[in-house]
Amino acid sequence: MKNQTEKILHCMYGEKFIEPFIQLVNENFPSSKHYFIIIKNKKFHIKPRSNIVFLKSNMSAFQKCLIYMKHLNQVDKIILHGLFDRDILLVLFFQPWLLKKCYWVMWGGDFYFPQKRSWIKKQIIKRIGHFVTYIKGDYELARKWYGAKGERHECFMYPSNLYKKYDIKPNEHNTINIQLGNSADPTNNHIEVLEKLLKYKDEDIKIFVPLSYGNEEYSKSVTLKGKEFFGDKFIPLMEFVPFEKYLEFLGEIDIAIFAHRRQQAMGNMITLLGLGKKVYMRSDITPWKLFKDIDIEVFDVENIELDLIDEVIKQNNLKRIKVYFSKENYHKQLTRLFEA
Repeated sequence: MKNQTEKILHCMYGEKFIEPFIQLVNENFPSSKHYFIIIKNKKFHIKPRSNIVFLKSNMSAFQKCLIYMKHLNQVDKIILHGLFDRDILLVLFFQPWLLKKCYWVMWGGDFYFPQKRSWIKKQIIKRIGHFVTYIKGDYELARKWYGAKGERHECFMYPSNLYKKYDIKPNEHNTINIQLGNSADPTNNHIEVLEKLLKYKDEDIKIFVPLSYGNEEYSKSVTLKGKEFFGDKFIPLMEFVPFEKYLEFLGEIDIAIFAHRRQQAMGNMITLLGLGKKVYMRSDITPWKLFKDIDIEVFDVENIELDLIDEVIKQNNLKRIKVYFSKENYHKQLTRLFEA
C-alpha cells in the first residue's frame, strides 16, 4: 500500500494553464500532499496558497538554488513541469541522487533541437527517472537523442488539454475564417504559411492570428507582412482575452493552421478538434502520429485547401476527442502518476 503521507513537489513556471492545474489538484487530491515552487510570471496570475512558494524573477541564482535544495530533499517525488530553469538543472546535476524521484513533464521546447542543449541538461535527461507525456513519440525522441532510460507515464497533465463540451452558438459568417498559429513565437512559422495562403488572397477569407504573448518584435514583423499580403483580411489579435472570450473566437473559426516543427499548441488543437474544426499541422511531428493512432483526422499543412471539414470526419473527430481526452481518463492518469 502506498504511503499516504508521501510528499510531492511540483516545480513550474507561472504560465496560463498552471492556475487551473493547481486548483484541480487541490480540489481532487490531498492538498497537504502537494507543494508547488513557482517562478512568477506577471502576465498570468497564480493565486497565493499555503502550499505554494513563489520565486521572484529578480532572485539571484544563489537564492534560487538554496530554495530548490531545501525543498527537493524534503519530498518523496519531484514533478518538473518543463525543464527550462538553469538553476534547478544545476541543483539536480550536483545532487544526482534526486533524479530517480524526478518526473519530468515534457513540454517540447525543453528538449527539441538537442544540438542547442547544454551538456548538463543532456546528462540530466539521460539519467532522469521518469517521463510524463501522452505523446509517445516525444518520449521516443528523448531516448533517441539523449539516451534516456527512465519510465514513461501517460498523462495529459493540464486541464487545457481536455475535451470540454461548450455551448457556443457561432454567428453566421460569409467568409472562411482561418486561425493561424497560437502565439507570437517564431516556431509558429507564420510567414511561411502566409506565403502558402497567398493564392487565396482574392477569396472571401479572414486570417486571424493570435499574437498576444511571445516575441514582440516578431509579432510586429508578422503583422507587417500579413497586412502587406492580405490587407484588411489579416487580423492580428494583440490583446490577451479571458478563456470564455477566446472560446467565442474559436467558435467562429472554420480552419486552423499550425506549422510548428515540434510538439506545440496541443491545448489549442484539442479544443478546436473538439469544436469540430478543420485542423492543419505538419505530418512529420509527433502529435500527427498521436492523432492518427486514436483515429482523429488532421490535415497536412503542405496541402492547404479552403474547403470545410467533411461532416462525417467532423463527427468522428468529435467522438474520438471526447473519449480519449476525457475528464475521467485524465483523473485516472493523475491518480496513477501521483501514486506511482
